[in-house]
Amino acid sequence: MAATLGVPLYACGGGTIPLLQQWLLSGMSMGSASAFMLTGPATKITNLGALKIVLGVRHFVYYLAFVIVFAMGTGWAVNHFLW
Repeated sequence: MAATLGVPLYACGGGTIPLLQQWLLSGMSMGSASAFMLTGPATKITNLGALKIVLGVRHFVYYLAFVIVFAMGTGWAVNHFLW
């Protein structure tokens, strides 16, 4: 859920730290926090605009799907192997 929330709710890495601190204090897992932190910079609106032009629509959709799947996988790995 955090990975998919990070796509439309872009905030820079420094801007998400206070938000994530509160979420972690409220019970968010470290894996969810890492997934959220991965999707934010990967879906910066200026980068997405350039990628859509360069890659085309089909490959752009693949890129978004890969970012979400990779962030979810990383979050799962953090939860299961590091904590």
